Amino acid sequence: MDIRTLRLFLSLTETLHFGRCSEACHVSPSTLSRAIKQLEDDLGVALFLRDNRSVQLTAEGTRFAHYARDTLQQWEQVCHSLQESAGELQGEISVYCSVTASYSFLYSLLSRFRRLYPRVEIKLHTGDPEHAVARVQGGREEISIAARPAQLPAGIAFRPMDRTPLLFIAPVQGEFDQPDWRKRPMILPESGVSRERINQWFAEQAIQPDIYAQVTGNEAIVSMVSLGFGIGVVPQIVLENSPLSDRVEVLPVTPALEPYEIGLFALERKLKSPIINAFWSLLDPQPDQPSQVQQELP
Repeated sequence: MDIRTLRLFLSLTETLHFGRCSEACHVSPSTLSRAIKQLEDDLGVALFLRDNRSVQLTAEGTRFAHYARDTLQQWEQVCHSLQESAGELQGEISVYCSVTASYSFLYSLLSRFRRLYPRVEIKLHTGDPEHAVARVQGGREEISIAARPAQLPAGIAFRPMDRTPLLFIAPVQGEFDQPDWRKRPMILPESGVSRERINQWFAEQAIQPDIYAQVTGNEAIVSMVSLGFGIGVVPQIVLENSPLSDRVEVLPVTPALEPYEIGLFALERKLKSPIINAFWSLLDPQPDQPSQVQQELP
């Protein structure tokens, strides 16, 4: 067993596909198969159930995945500590966020990080922000960017970056400007922080919404609204960055939905890693840049 084998194993637990895993890890499928087989022989248990159509983790594989993540974390902390004392960080860091966050927030962060730490490899994964915290909790990512939930899970650190309002939107020149617009079909996020805010708003207004569709991903909500399928709710930052923003209009709804904070998530214990801490510290005020508190002072 070695570090390289553990990395291959953990990559396979994420993809559950030998072909995609071998491609992502830049090894041949036969090399990957031999490494997993040797690991199972060393442990004396099957880590995966596999046939011609699917790959699944066994119960033993799930337990071993926790060990593998902890072992890699300890290995990386030792390596990073030694590298830090030598004066230059090197290694890798994985970051997860939505497509919108990747160009709204991540672009400037990665530009600075790359300039400061050119020998650190960045692995970026994009997807539904609803999964951002869970991916950090499960050890699949070191850093994620998403909206802060009402309650932070134990062991999760959060650092705010921005606040964004939640907006009701309708098609431009649509039929949703009548006083009874709230009875119109609604296109809502399937789950997550936005959906919690929306459910709370409807409950406070004693409104039973007519839900036409529940969608994964805010960008898809803008698309469906622009096509005239109903009224949607999206964060302002998503609407501002959407190529379809000129095809929808914001409804002047009162009371307004509660906005939410967007920021970085990481495991508290992993902030001891020099590389993760270096990324986390990108939000520190720069010497030539006043802090948010200083900006608000008269």
